[in-house]
Amino acid sequence: MLKSMQKNGLRLSFFALICTGAIVFTDYKTHDVIAAQQQSQQQQILGSMLSASSYDHDLSQECRLLTSDYLGNSRSHPVYLARKNGAITGYIIESVAPDGYSGSIRLLTGVSTDAEIQRVEVLEHHETPGLGDKIERSKNSWIDGFNHQKLPVENDALWAVKKDGGQFDSFTGATITPRAIVKQLKNVLLLVQQHPELIEQAPACEAK
Repeated sequence: MLKSMQKNGLRLSFFALICTGAIVFTDYKTHDVIAAQQQSQQQQILGSMLSASSYDHDLSQECRLLTSDYLGNSRSHPVYLARKNGAITGYIIESVAPDGYSGSIRLLTGVSTDAEIQRVEVLEHHETPGLGDKIERSKNSWIDGFNHQKLPVENDALWAVKKDGGQFDSFTGATITPRAIVKQLKNVLLLVQQHPELIEQAPACEAK
């Protein structure tokens, strides 16, 4: 009986070794492919955030790592600088709306240097399906309502949902989610409008 158990144990160990080796080999062979796919996806997203005519370089190569209250939490977030003929023409800013209904909402915002939003992408959220998830472009066009919007010079209190006296619609039964995004986009615009030097002086992102 002891010999049988030892034999079975050796077989299991050998099988586990083969499986581990196969996993390591597969990871080694697919690592570069996965990295290339991730880089391609990043390029696609970044390329959609600003007008192609507004820059003449690889956006991913002009990355800064910024820590600021304007970005919604205490973590560092990537900010990409767009340039044309060497001059900065816009920013692509990752930030977080910390007060969503079901937690933080991660955003990417394309903004021109005169603090006009070009496009907003919701990168990650945990909002309620059928209500708060209408912030997704695939389910509702609401997020596109920020395109080409600036903070009203005469009254920035208008940068709020209509329920709070502002100009932006919310969703029936789900005001908290739109309110969180509207508030965070205002912070992004204030960053570009009042403190662009914070972005330009931030350290470069680490190369991956």
